[in-house]
Amino acid sequence: MNRPIDLLPDRWNRLAPLNGQRLSNAWRLLRDFRQSRRSGRAVPMRAMPMSLSVEPTTSCNLRCPECPSGLRSFTRPTGMLQPPMLEALLEELGPWLLYGNLYCQGEPYLHPQMNDLVRTFRRHGIYTSTSTNGHYLKPAQAEAIVESGLNRLIVSIDGATQETYQQYRVGGQIERVIEGTRNVLAAARGRKGPHLVWQVLAVGPNEQDIPELLRLARSLGVRECVIKTAQLDDPRDGHPLLTQSPELRRYDRGEDGIWRLRNPLADHCWRMWQGCVLTWDGRIVPCCFDKDAHHALGTFAPGEKTFREVWHGAAYAAFRSQIFAQRSAIDMCRNCTEGTQVYAG
Repeated sequence: MNRPIDLLPDRWNRLAPLNGQRLSNAWRLLRDFRQSRRSGRAVPMRAMPMSLSVEPTTSCNLRCPECPSGLRSFTRPTGMLQPPMLEALLEELGPWLLYGNLYCQGEPYLHPQMNDLVRTFRRHGIYTSTSTNGHYLKPAQAEAIVESGLNRLIVSIDGATQETYQQYRVGGQIERVIEGTRNVLAAARGRKGPHLVWQVLAVGPNEQDIPELLRLARSLGVRECVIKTAQLDDPRDGHPLLTQSPELRRYDRGEDGIWRLRNPLADHCWRMWQGCVLTWDGRIVPCCFDKDAHHALGTFAPGEKTFREVWHGAAYAAFRSQIFAQRSAIDMCRNCTEGTQVYAG
């Protein structure tokens, strides 16, 4: 599983967007970030982001217990990204971007124009990915996904049996995910993509299933499988989703009995330099951990406000400065995995 020869085409494709302008921009981002780390304060932003996550929708068909889409617990409205907003954004930002991710919250293939959104990214020569729960990958959709030019498709599958799977993916059907995987692999056979990844969210009910999931992935022809640790809002003794295996969780239990994130939360964050998130309704938030857009730093409004105004604006500069001053005081950062290792199978 995850043999280098199987991963090489995808990794090579990630480099395809590189040109002089994008390479120079990425170098400026890295240089300014390193200067900020050395000085202990955020230097003024002088480059544009090199990656961007865009949220097609907050709607979802499942009821996953640690997800605000599944819990229907958002304080922000549910809706669908309008394609002209993405087109306008990429007209401004596209020349700088290396990586585009059409996902934040929700199930992206509930968006009726999802494949058109992918094409918009691809027209700008940007490596494009998305993540799905795999319930909408019927043969016609699988063919449309391949034709859209999508580079990377992450399919979440959190159990090897229906009994295990449904304990986290509430309302889901594992057979639909497996069948959808087969459909995409069949449609992509002999063509360029997408590179299909199975992503397993490791939780208490499914940790014993992981070896079987890896075997199943190999039997289907899935070339990459990633095991991801779960974010828990309230890690504690007896939490039903907390794994027994320390390697499969992101928390440790202290001598005082309190479970804490296995992350020192140093006062810096590369994500604040290299990319950001656009919600379906145009809010620009600094990170995918800001699931409810509590830290929106501006709004992209075509014809009214440019992305550059927000990215280089006072609110963003103040937020970056706060990261360097006391990152642990920012609520979304206290459950962040930046700097921790994700186990890959």
